[in-house]
Amino acid sequence: MTEKEAENGSKPASPSGNRPPSQGLNGKLAFAISASALGSSFQHGYNTGVFNAPQKLISEWIVDVLKNRSIADGTVNPVIEQSQVTMIFAVAVSIFCAGGIIGGAATGYVAERFGRKGGLLINNVFVVLAALLQGFSKAFSSYEMIILGRFLIGINSGLNAGLAPMYLAEISPVHLRGAVGTVYQLVITISIVISQILGLGGLLGTADGWPLLLAFTLVPGIYQMITLPFCPESPKYILLSKGQELEAQRALSWLRGTIEVHDEMDEMRAEYESIKLIPKVSLREMFTNAQLRIPLFISMTVMVAQQLSGINAVIYFSTKIFTMAQLSDTAAQWATLGMGTMNVVMTLVSLVLVEISGRKTLLLIGFMGVFVVTVLLTIVMQFVEIFVMSIFCIILVIMFVVFFAVGPGSIPWFLVSELFSQSARPLATSLAVSINWTANFIVGLGFLPIESIIHGYVFTIFAVLQAMFVLFIYKKVPETKNKTQEEIAAMFRQISYQ
Repeated sequence: MTEKEAENGSKPASPSGNRPPSQGLNGKLAFAISASALGSSFQHGYNTGVFNAPQKLISEWIVDVLKNRSIADGTVNPVIEQSQVTMIFAVAVSIFCAGGIIGGAATGYVAERFGRKGGLLINNVFVVLAALLQGFSKAFSSYEMIILGRFLIGINSGLNAGLAPMYLAEISPVHLRGAVGTVYQLVITISIVISQILGLGGLLGTADGWPLLLAFTLVPGIYQMITLPFCPESPKYILLSKGQELEAQRALSWLRGTIEVHDEMDEMRAEYESIKLIPKVSLREMFTNAQLRIPLFISMTVMVAQQLSGINAVIYFSTKIFTMAQLSDTAAQWATLGMGTMNVVMTLVSLVLVEISGRKTLLLIGFMGVFVVTVLLTIVMQFVEIFVMSIFCIILVIMFVVFFAVGPGSIPWFLVSELFSQSARPLATSLAVSINWTANFIVGLGFLPIESIIHGYVFTIFAVLQAMFVLFIYKKVPETKNKTQEEIAAMFRQISYQ
């Protein structure tokens, strides 16, 4: 034990070889992780990427719907403006983020009213409605059903983005908290690849198959509704929010696969006793209390950094880059699929590295990496007509995905849960997740108009932002690896007094 640990009265982290069996990964904990993550973050990733492959097919169907409606209204040989079709499709795509903002803002209320597990289960109501609306949209010749379905699944995804990382953080042992938290982003990357595979022309990416492609979102929802009821509610929620100590101990024993959970229960009791002395955290206090304002500012900034890193722009631009590299449409589609697969692989790598290197280190490596890649991409894009340069562009796009997946992709989702105590966590998560979806919406709305004006130089905007984020992370973001909630809270108390 170091002198600093002795002063703070904290326990040193146990070496991996001396950890009690109650602190390791076991079958029941793995089942709870699977039940909560697969049915939640899958919706987030799948519905982010599912519209890419069938865009042309859905646009052609919208044209037919508009023509048939005009004919029914008595118009002879109606002419449908492409701008009208583009606007309808754009609304269908972007309203997903609008729903996400609403869902994210409701996270705090749902998490406290229904619990983490309870909130995840109730949230599947939106999945069922969205799947039915989108699946039957073609049969009813209604693109409005797609728009409403996208809005509802957006609300579901926004809630999932807050509830699932919160549940995962609260059921995990301290030394596995980062790795388990990374599972949320891992499933997002996997589900994006699945949406790309299912959207291929040989599968559901057909004129008859695309409604099934959109309705497939029901499958992970059914999986969660079947499996999650067998898992306990978050022990921290049961004890700290409901005050039910015996039930909390039972839930923790189930998750750890042993009744030897005394140390963790003692930590939760200590947090429970400290929370009882503090009134419930209000929105006003979040911004006026320095001990809450500082971690909130860090959480929100890291969430914004994730979306303004340029990842969505690079993924969008990738198809164009692959086409410029003289790849056929089919080859470009497979290259995009390969890029998504690389995202999955590197997120798996980060799952291991996050408990070895720490959160701050991986965030710095990730953002410094994407900064260097973005600067190079801005330069090389000016010479993309040259074959060698176009190949270099492809390599840079893949490297961008690699660096993003290492840290910026996964860490922001669970960092907010680590920075706050039980009393402030739901409200802080609501604010941080809402900011993330708002930034996502702004990027989606603003990227194409800016790109049409300054073309490849649009990446200079992201490069400037990335440099600012690197500086912010280096100066302000603390390392939370292997730290208990009490240690993290003490760190912010010390900062607020300085």
